[in-house]
Order: sequence, then structure tokens, then C-alpha cells
Amino acid sequence: MEELKRDVGLEPEAIIHKPVMLKEVLSFFAGLQNSSPLVLDCTLGAGGHAQAILETSPTASYIGIDADPEALERSARRLSAFSDRLSLREGFFDEVLASYSAALLSETAEVAKSLRRPDFILFDLGLSSHQYLGSGRGFSFSADESLDMSLSPRLEDSAADIVNRLAEDKLADLIFKYGEERYSRRIARAIGDARRNAPIRSSAALASVIAKAVPPAYRHGRIHPATRSFQAIRIVVNGELEREERALALAAGLLAPGGVLVVIAFHSLEDRISKHFCREYGKNRGFEELCRSPLVPSQEECSANPAARSAKMRALRAPL
Repeated sequence: MEELKRDVGLEPEAIIHKPVMLKEVLSFFAGLQNSSPLVLDCTLGAGGHAQAILETSPTASYIGIDADPEALERSARRLSAFSDRLSLREGFFDEVLASYSAALLSETAEVAKSLRRPDFILFDLGLSSHQYLGSGRGFSFSADESLDMSLSPRLEDSAADIVNRLAEDKLADLIFKYGEERYSRRIARAIGDARRNAPIRSSAALASVIAKAVPPAYRHGRIHPATRSFQAIRIVVNGELEREERALALAAGLLAPGGVLVVIAFHSLEDRISKHFCREYGKNRGFEELCRSPLVPSQEECSANPAARSAKMRALRAPL
């Protein structure tokens, strides 16, 4: 997870989000056989990939999914010129895909006829710059924000609930499993000590506790010492890995014959799931793996957009 710096006073609309690996996404999209493709974007985010695809293909229809209603509102404004070809769905992608799949298989002919199988499905699993810099929900440890980390307002437990309620051993296990943080025990113990004095309610407060818990050399390393812990807590708050596993299987079942599924992951746990998924469907389900090794951003893209540095892309084509 690449942490972004916050510009104090920056309005959400002024934040520029650059879509990651756009050239590669457009390359896979260009290989579709359908002249009027349906695109299902499972993580619409700031709408960068959507805008590029809709501009590239004047005959494409686009369905954008996002759990974050603020992201959908921003994307609706950004993509207003394409409103006649754009449909937006609020919800976590596994839930929306499950509903879409059920509707396709519906015994009600009118419902089934009103839907098409998508020709191109995209998962960009990273957070957008707006969420890091403008949401106020505590995704960034470089700002003093409410410790929330929820992608959807429908979620019951926030990051603050997990940090302040979970037993220390459970918290250490969580940080180790989902953040791959080697100092998880020290960090959990420090959080336990801090919350006995007062609940930890802000992202800055949590980041400070974590930074003080780790050795000085680690504290001043290449990445912020709270990076992996924040990643772990965010993953648990939103159920991200479980949702990814469910959603990829659903997406594969929805693809039109010859359709393409693209996944962009940003940390090893996400990519591990997409790797195993692509291998399984490539070997045993008749799909074609379009890249045996993950594609990564070019040096030029990483220089222009540091948030792209950890991205890995995998892709599958459905059987005809």
C-alpha cells in the first residue's frame, strides 16, 4: 500500500487521481471481439478507467460499482457526458455481482432479458486518492482524522471499534495475518497500553502509538511504520480479502464467451488470491491466462504516479 501525502485544505474535487496501469487496461479492452461491449467495473473509484474506456469506445456500455457513495457521486459528475451509456450501482462488489448473477439466472424472462453478460470486467483493488486525501475517514496516517476506514456507511464496525475492543492477542494476530507485520505483538501490546488510558479515536493517534512501539531503525525505514497495521485493520473492517475471493468467482461465471477479466492488486495478499484464481481457472476451467506472470507498471508510470509502484495486474479470457 503506497501512502499518499495530504495537502492541508485541499478540496476533494481538486484532488487528481491517476488511474493505475491505464495503458494495459486499454490494451486488454481493445482485444474484445464485441463491437458494442458491456463493461463491468467492480471498483469504479474516481472513474479514471471508466472515462478512458468510454472515450475510447463510443459504442461501449458501462456499469460502475462502488461501496463508497461519495465515490459514486464524484464519478457521476466526472462521467456525466456518458450518462446515456453509464449505470452506477452502490454496494460491495461481491454483493452486487451476486445479485447480478441471480438476476441473469432468474426464471422471470423479463428480468433475464434486460441483462447482458459483460464482455469486460475490471477490478482495481486499490483505494483512490480521494479516499486517502479527502474522505476524512482515517485511511491515511499522515492526517488527524476519525479512525473509521469504512468504505461503506452500511458497515457496523469501524477501525476504532476493532482497535479499542479486540483482545491484544487477537489484534496481534490480525495485524500479522493481514498486514504481514513482523512487530505485530509489540504493536498490539502498545495499543493495549494506550487504550487503557483513553480510547484511540484518530488515525494520527493510532499512527503515533505504532511508531513508538517499533525499533528506531524500523521507525525510520522506507515506509511509514504504521503502513502494514493500517492495511490490516482496513482489510478487516471491510472484509476485503473474503469479498475478493467471492467476487472473482462470481465475475468469472458472469463473463460473456471470450470476455476478459482484469485484476489489479496492490499488496501481496490481494495478488495471492488473484494469482491462485487465475491459475485455477486457467488450468481447470477452460479460461486462458493472458499473462502467466503479473504485469507491473512501467518506470515512467511509477515516476509520474508513485501510487502505482506496488500494482500487479493479472488477466483471464473466458472460453468461447
